[in-house]
Amino acid sequence: MRPPAITARVALQERLTAPEQRSDLQPSDALPPYMESFLAHIRLLVGVPFEYLIPDDRLLPPESIRFFYIDRSWTDRLVDGALAVGQIGSRESAHYRARATGLHQLLDQGERMVRSLQRKVDFDRAKAASDADRRAADVVTGFILRSSAVKNWPHMDVRAYDRTIAEPYHAADAGVAAHQLKTLRIELLASSVMIALFEREPQMVILEEPHHGVQFGIRRVGQTLTVPLRDGRGSQIRVGDNSVPVTVPMRSRHAGVVRVKALRDALQAARVAHPAAVNQTGSGAFAISVLDPPWRQHFEGTEDHAQTGAVPDRRFIAVAQTVRQAPLLLSVRHLVEGP
Repeated sequence: MRPPAITARVALQERLTAPEQRSDLQPSDALPPYMESFLAHIRLLVGVPFEYLIPDDRLLPPESIRFFYIDRSWTDRLVDGALAVGQIGSRESAHYRARATGLHQLLDQGERMVRSLQRKVDFDRAKAASDADRRAADVVTGFILRSSAVKNWPHMDVRAYDRTIAEPYHAADAGVAAHQLKTLRIELLASSVMIALFEREPQMVILEEPHHGVQFGIRRVGQTLTVPLRDGRGSQIRVGDNSVPVTVPMRSRHAGVVRVKALRDALQAARVAHPAAVNQTGSGAFAISVLDPPWRQHFEGTEDHAQTGAVPDRRFIAVAQTVRQAPLLLSVRHLVEGP
């Protein structure tokens, strides 16, 4: 048997000591674009299995929303796990240990480009915009919403603000936009489940039906059909916290048909008690009165009842107590520890 021209041990040694190889003391922390994008997505939980976020559906029942903070230590461990695939030897491990801090700082910036990438902005433009924001990484908060509203309006507007803003307001106003937090991620996890992530802690979160165009409509209150009285700008006239309803007259033989002239007369008659209501001078004024603007839901304020024993004024799930229940506890342990 002829001896080999070179042994595997010698070949490996020559490769590791070749001049082209960079010194261990000067490893490069540059990442190819696809890798930086992938790791930035991981930091915002993109691709994390849903059962890791909500281990049991009783923690997120139908028509509920759950707000949370992201533990950066946990997401950093996700990144460590992804990069462990390439650490096949002591050289790669030393390289990663030397550059781990710089890598995490790079991803702190990269988080801010994830939403742009999901909206099909090319990588170079998204990265340039994120790199231009030199602020230090801040806390990341978010919510998971499970509701039929997500299925009905999958493109609803989601905004978070650093303070509570009183209605009425317009999101495009400069004074309002200045308090809006940066949205890091909005995505549908299922047809009726949405996740949203924000930079910093919000004091008010708004979910709003998309503005596809001008809509008209009436409301049903019990067995009565009404429209709220509006002023010339389309804003509801309110008495305290309540709108002023005007009953909508319907035809006697066709209960689904509105008596338009009678409704116009009722709106005009309501101006006696509420002079700010729009004056019914023509079709434009009538159109303002029967507007059905996009629905807007507020979530604002926090209260901690854990130490006080106080009972909140709405039904809620105490997560820690719920997980202590035997069936759910077994489910969570099965997911965490495996079979």
